[in-house]
Amino acid sequence: RMAPVFALTSVGGKALEGLADDIIFLPKTTEQLEPFLSALALYLFAYHIGNLKGLDVDKPRNLAKSVTVE
Repeated sequence: RMAPVFALTSVGGKALEGLADDIIFLPKTTEQLEPFLSALALYLFAYHIGNLKGLDVDKPRNLAKSVTVE
């Protein structure tokens, strides 16, 4: 659908250069810590995109529904 493609890879990951429009490079670390670095990078990415769009990042939409439903 002609949407931009973002990729997340460790430093030195050259395989994605032709496939993605933008690449976020993470520092090299042990395999066990990679999910934590990826989650942190994606969280900050989503936070800044929400800020740029003018959304209230401290009060997401429909949060009350998902938290209060038992």
